[in-house]
Amino acid sequence: MAVSSASSISSVGVPPPRVPLGRDASCAPWSHWYERVLGWQLAVGSPAQLVTGVRFDVLELPADAGAEVLRRPVPTGPVALVGRRMRFLVAPGSADELEGLLDWLEWGGVSLDLTAVGTGGGIAAPVPPGWPQSPRGAAVWLRPPELGCEASLPSLPAPGQGTGSGRSSGPGLVRLVAAAATECHRARLWRRTPQPLAS
Repeated sequence: MAVSSASSISSVGVPPPRVPLGRDASCAPWSHWYERVLGWQLAVGSPAQLVTGVRFDVLELPADAGAEVLRRPVPTGPVALVGRRMRFLVAPGSADELEGLLDWLEWGGVSLDLTAVGTGGGIAAPVPPGWPQSPRGAAVWLRPPELGCEASLPSLPAPGQGTGSGRSSGPGLVRLVAAAATECHRARLWRRTPQPLAS
């Protein structure tokens, strides 16, 4: 009995396409890792962009200041590096709180080069852990994300809780912003101070 080519293909179990239909072919081949493993949204295009404001927002600062924040005993979530900028993932809605937090921490009006990306924004998707390294200057994870990491992202305390705890079990956004503001200010002063010549 003859078997049609369509039924023979389905019985062999041909895997689905590696790039989902409708996705721009220029997207990175590992972009499905973010969607299928972490459940994060990606914007169509090249380079692949992680959508902010849904699962996380991003606190962005100069890399030299960010490196000092990482040396402090301040809990963080995933952290990425792209060029001379460091990106700390924080709870959704945190970007809207940054200006008020800086005012409350008495950093209002000080030029810090500390920004946040929230709803309607996006960041270049770093290469996932274990994948071949990206071209020089491309985004990379310093502290990669894991499944369910959104529950422990720095956030503001829920009503009735202290400033040290987040909406869930996550670390406080206030502590992270305070550390980031301090290190941004120090790095800015260091860059403006003439450094002695090496002998």
